[in-house]
Amino acid sequence: MTYQLHYWPTIQGRGEFVRLALEAAGVDYVDVARELPAAGGGEAALMRRVRDPHNPFAPFAPPFLVHGDITIGQTAAILLYLGPRLHLVGESEEARIWTHQLQLTIADVVAEAHDTHHPVGTGLYYEDQQPEARRVAQSFRDERIPKFLGWFEQVLQRNPAGDTHLVGSALSYADLSLFQLVAGLQYAFPKATARALAKAPSVARLHTNVARRQRVHEYLHSPRRIPFNEDGIFRRYPELDA
Repeated sequence: MTYQLHYWPTIQGRGEFVRLALEAAGVDYVDVARELPAAGGGEAALMRRVRDPHNPFAPFAPPFLVHGDITIGQTAAILLYLGPRLHLVGESEEARIWTHQLQLTIADVVAEAHDTHHPVGTGLYYEDQQPEARRVAQSFRDERIPKFLGWFEQVLQRNPAGDTHLVGSALSYADLSLFQLVAGLQYAFPKATARALAKAPSVARLHTNVARRQRVHEYLHSPRRIPFNEDGIFRRYPELDA
């Protein structure tokens, strides 16, 4: 059964964490909303799934994954499902739960990064909340980025198998997600992230090593990788990285 990823076709967003796992594993998948409507794709196909009155497990919003009769929403839950199937998580229960915990922490950072440009309300334009955004962004870049990346640095340093991976000695979806988090922070807050990474060398090295993996490298340099832009979660507003 081919994995069907449903996410917005013009942004990386939260769906990119799932795309990276699928790409790194080299499995067949369909990015439904990026397919032609004539082939059953497009945003209309995505929304039909969201609004399907006959699906008792309808997701709240994208991203969600359809695999056979199973529909799974929420990035962390999707990766919890995909991890063992794509061999991107350890076999022990301890490894699976720890990897999931790491993913949930990454989700926390992603939510805070989003709130730097939309601190008042998601229904408002950035221009409508700039004073508040500046205040939130200052705290995020001065306190939260260093704190989160510093914690991941400790996780890497404390890994009994070495600081190459977050969990054990093999690539996990948490490694891929930390790569994406760092990439997004580098785009949105290049100055603040550079300062934080200077104190988190293992995180910086993991980011570089993941990007060099063959399948990931090929994906990052392919049209399948949507560029960062100011419609996604990570947005570059220079005044917020002052």
